[in-house]
Amino acid sequence: MLDDIKYYRRFEAGQTVVWSGDRMEFVASVVSGVATLTQTMEDGRTQMVGLLLPADFVGRPGRENAPYNVIATTELMMCCFRKKSFEKLIVDTPHISHRLLEMTLDELDAAREWMLLLGRKTAREKIASLLAIIARRDVALGLRFGQIGFDLPLTREAMSDYLGLTLETVSRQMSALKREGV
Repeated sequence: MLDDIKYYRRFEAGQTVVWSGDRMEFVASVVSGVATLTQTMEDGRTQMVGLLLPADFVGRPGRENAPYNVIATTELMMCCFRKKSFEKLIVDTPHISHRLLEMTLDELDAAREWMLLLGRKTAREKIASLLAIIARRDVALGLRFGQIGFDLPLTREAMSDYLGLTLETVSRQMSALKREGV
């Protein structure tokens, strides 16, 4: 039934998927690539509030407008579903609703992990935690086995925005981790 209502959309790195406050006519799952969730404050500053990695869900059934800007960080492929059709499917198919609840609870756990990361860790611990989170996601999705190596889907600037660090601090810490063979 999902096959009947799905379609794929590709976004280039840097392209906006949806702006905060815009009407969102679809929900989607990230197939490949990475996107950021950002919030713009009253004074114009932007804060990155989340990362969307493969298998993450975008949009909320029952909510008309996007709560955050969603911007492709890398080339992004999304499997999209028209919102009204998806909402009807949720009502008609309880196991889809159950899966959405599981995903929501996983997202809550991830948000709590980020609160710890941003609140109490050193710069090096923040960067190492980010790398570990991305590596764990790859393993959980079956993308990596054995020794873990991956292309980091974020620029140092994006990492600094996301981690609340300066670009210089991220660069120094990444260089130090590289020197140490991490």
